[in-house]
Amino acid sequence: MKRFDELKDLVMSLEGDFQKFYDKGNQAAGTRVRKGMQELKNLSQAIRVEVQEIKNKG
Repeated sequence: MKRFDELKDLVMSLEGDFQKFYDKGNQAAGTRVRKGMQELKNLSQAIRVEVQEIKNKG
């Protein structure tokens, strides 16, 4: 569950930058959104691998 909490924290940390980019057109916030989404992708993949490993053990 630690990984799930990391995932939620990451998503919530991006909220401000999403608002700045989409509502105010802040380009720097868009860069931070893209970076955060890449981190989200990497974390999601790590979770997928971990779940598959645990599943295959049982």
